[in-house]
Amino acid sequence: QGGGTPDSWTIDATVGVVSDYRFRGYSLSDHKPAVQPELWIAHESGLYAGFWGSNVSDLGGDGIEFDPSIGFATSSGSSAFDISATYYFYPGASEFNYVELSSKISRETRPATVGIELGYAPAQDNIGGVDNRYASAFASVAIGSTQVSLDGTFGVEDGAFGDSKIDWSFGVSADLAGFNLGLHYVDAARLGGRPLAEPTMVAAIAYSF
Repeated sequence: QGGGTPDSWTIDATVGVVSDYRFRGYSLSDHKPAVQPELWIAHESGLYAGFWGSNVSDLGGDGIEFDPSIGFATSSGSSAFDISATYYFYPGASEFNYVELSSKISRETRPATVGIELGYAPAQDNIGGVDNRYASAFASVAIGSTQVSLDGTFGVEDGAFGDSKIDWSFGVSADLAGFNLGLHYVDAARLGGRPLAEPTMVAAIAYSF
C-alpha cells in the first residue's frame, strides 16, 4: 500500500446498467443495453487508479471495452480538479485501442455544480495518425432538499473522431436506497446522419458498494 496505512486508501465499486451505451452522443452498443462495472482505489493524497468497463457492439469478434485509468484529484474550497490518463482497451480487437489524457474542473455553487472537461488523444496509429480534441461543459442542479437533480452536458469534438462534431444530453438523476437512477435525452450532430448517433432516451441504474 505504498507505505500508507489502510485508512489512507478507499475502494469504491459500482455496477451499472444502461439502455444504450452512448459515448459522446454515439451509440457503442448498437442501441442495445449495456452492463458497466467499475472499480477504483484512491489514496488520501489524491492519487487514484481503477477501471471502467462495458459491453459494446461487435468489434472484429470482440464485444468488450475495458478502460484502465490513473489520475490525481484534489479540491480547494468549493472547486475540484482532476487530471487523468485512460487507455481505451478492446481485448481481441487491439486495432481500436488508444490513449486519452483528460482534465476536469468543477465548482459547487449550491444548489448547482458546474464545470468543464477537456480530453486530448495524441496522434496514434489506431486513430489514423492524427490527434483528437474534446471539450464539454456540464451542470447539475439539485431540486430542493431531495436526492433528485437536473443535469446536462454539451460537448464539441474535432480531430480523429469528429469534424466539429457536437453532442449534448439533459435529464434527471436520483439517489434512492443506494441506487443511482437516471433518465436522459442524448443527441449528436454533424455525424453525417449516422444511425448510431440518432437521438434517444437513455435509462440508467447503478449500485455502488
